[in-house]
Amino acid sequence: MPTTVLDRFQLDDKVAVVTGASSGLGVAFATALAEAGADLVLAGRRTDRLEQTRALVETRGRRALVVTADVSQPEEAQAVIDAAIEHFERVDILVNNAGRGTAVPATKETPGQFREVIDINLNGCYWMAQACGRVMKPGSAIVNISSVAALTSGHLPQAAYSASKAGLIGLTRDLAVQWTGRKGIRVNALAPGYFPSEMTEQFPDGYLESQLPNVPAGRLGDVEELAASLLFLASPAAGYVTGTTLIVDGGLTAA
Repeated sequence: MPTTVLDRFQLDDKVAVVTGASSGLGVAFATALAEAGADLVLAGRRTDRLEQTRALVETRGRRALVVTADVSQPEEAQAVIDAAIEHFERVDILVNNAGRGTAVPATKETPGQFREVIDINLNGCYWMAQACGRVMKPGSAIVNISSVAALTSGHLPQAAYSASKAGLIGLTRDLAVQWTGRKGIRVNALAPGYFPSEMTEQFPDGYLESQLPNVPAGRLGDVEELAASLLFLASPAAGYVTGTTLIVDGGLTAA
């Protein structure tokens, strides 16, 4: 049992699965979890980049397992958790971070483009949560990475992305109600604002700078600030927090 408040943020000998762990926010999440004491299962589609993340985890004294997978495919999502159980014999934390964004005008977006975003951002999170829900023990935690795009417009044509991230908040709420009392699994969402990432690198030139006047903090977020918020939701420090969405956006949605 924790003896101090700071002890509640420790994840010693826990096993955390991070999807989309090959770049950007996924790397920051994996690193933070390792620094808090967790071993990692790193899932994604780019094996070479996952190996780089594995090296970062191992330099922090923790073990890491790389599993190449496309979580939009239910059988591959299940394979990630099967590998985690085979290698570590447990899964305590799931970070549903895999995702992609598009910026296509609604009248031009094809069914295939829309479905691809929904399949990865929403359906893939559900397949991963399903697989974890079958094996997680009481005291486990799932954190779904949503976005402020679920709550407000960024003035880009992002129907698929916004819909997927809003759906993820609804999924979070429902799974929390189903599983917290019955299984002891907490389920929460994290809604980042503007943070440097592989996704934001694809924004039009000058877009991020144009949005800063809408952010009371007056700056982009630091990925370590977001990783610290993730660590809170994943750790016993948030033991009485479930079914909620933690917004980390420098005040964007409050303005």
